[in-house]
Amino acid sequence: MLGGLGKFKELKDRLLFVLLALIVFRIGSFIPVPGVNPEAMMSLFEAQGGIVDMFNMFSGGALSRFSVLALNVIPYISASIIVQLLGQVYEPWKAMKKEGEAGRRKLTQYSRYGAVFLAIVQAGSIAVALQGQVAGGAPVVYSPGMGFVFTAIVSLTAGTIFLMWLGEQITERGIGNGISLIIFAGIVAGLPGALIGTMRGVNAGEISWLAILVIAVLVLATVYFVVFVERGQRRITVQYARRQGGRQQAYSNQSSHLPLKLNMSGVIPPIFASSLIMLPATITHWTGTGAQAQAAALAEDAGWQAQLSLMLQRVATSLAPNEPLHMMLFAALIMGFAFFYTALVFNSQETADNLKKSGALVPGIRPGKATGDYIDGVLTRLTLIGSLYLVAVCLLPEMLRATWQVPFYFGGTSLLIVVVVVMDFTSQVQAHLYSHQYDSLLKKANLKGGPRGGLARG
Repeated sequence: MLGGLGKFKELKDRLLFVLLALIVFRIGSFIPVPGVNPEAMMSLFEAQGGIVDMFNMFSGGALSRFSVLALNVIPYISASIIVQLLGQVYEPWKAMKKEGEAGRRKLTQYSRYGAVFLAIVQAGSIAVALQGQVAGGAPVVYSPGMGFVFTAIVSLTAGTIFLMWLGEQITERGIGNGISLIIFAGIVAGLPGALIGTMRGVNAGEISWLAILVIAVLVLATVYFVVFVERGQRRITVQYARRQGGRQQAYSNQSSHLPLKLNMSGVIPPIFASSLIMLPATITHWTGTGAQAQAAALAEDAGWQAQLSLMLQRVATSLAPNEPLHMMLFAALIMGFAFFYTALVFNSQETADNLKKSGALVPGIRPGKATGDYIDGVLTRLTLIGSLYLVAVCLLPEMLRATWQVPFYFGGTSLLIVVVVVMDFTSQVQAHLYSHQYDSLLKKANLKGGPRGGLARG
């Protein structure tokens, strides 16, 4: 596929832009927020685990270094969820969605404003929580106070704004969805360290070679299953009636298909669900630990602080990966977002109206509302199957990880994101290649515009 890449300058420039943008992202993930003790921060993360490891994986290790990009694009994703939800129920925004490109730009701008607000809130919460942390016998923050909180808020918010801009630039000037590629780069960046940690566990006798072999087979099987389902379609037969002949009108039916993907929402539901479930659990966990430290420091007046710490610790423990509450909440969010996003991107009644206008019909179904109801019923069943598939892929590896105690976060969500983003990226590269080949054929046939072209003469 890429053998003749040198001939396609535009495609080569786009790929180069994506590569340089991801390199910039990785460099930014190593720039720390001023005022944080890096050794104590790493010790804190080694002692935390659970939901913190999961959040750190999505940020490409930036959170464990408390980099300026520690929040990643999570605030932007959360803001997009809120804007899309309000776009379904808030009448002015529903009208704005019908304005076309202009309305979409306004809603995107609202998502940016919401991302800035959420980044400020999240950055302030994490900064305040870190001030009470002690790890490795040293405080995590050198000089706690409003100065550090203000610096952390400005740095982390600026990092989120920069990643929003970088993602949009990748989408416009590169190939693929920029936000998805940034999340993909953060996950992939942790794979070498995870593999090294696994090999060390094998050498130390903590993990058996049989467990490694089983995990490798499961990873390959999961990848195959994801690719198989993502390419699965339900094709609804559609017939077009065309009139032929002159005085005697005759009609000929031509059959076609309306393809409906089994998982029309793609990787969006797991990303949305992860973004909503990770940050509250992380803040609760850190706040609970900080309250516990303060309670120990003020032993004579630690009654209410100890109770608060105990309550927050229980909430954080319940929301940690592999816990029943976490899995049930995660599964419910995935299924809910799968139905919501599918309804957002595909309107059954509008599709039925377009088929009716073009003279097409589904055999055995009346045109119009009946066709819309039929398509909606098929889509509902497909979405139910697709959402159950997403839940299985995202939660089953977590159960296996808890069983075998793999020393890195092997999660179905990360694997699903990696596979789907790679598939989307590959398909877009192929589309560019086919487009260039088509343009080349037009030039050779002298059919590309102009009065001297073959089409003009015809």
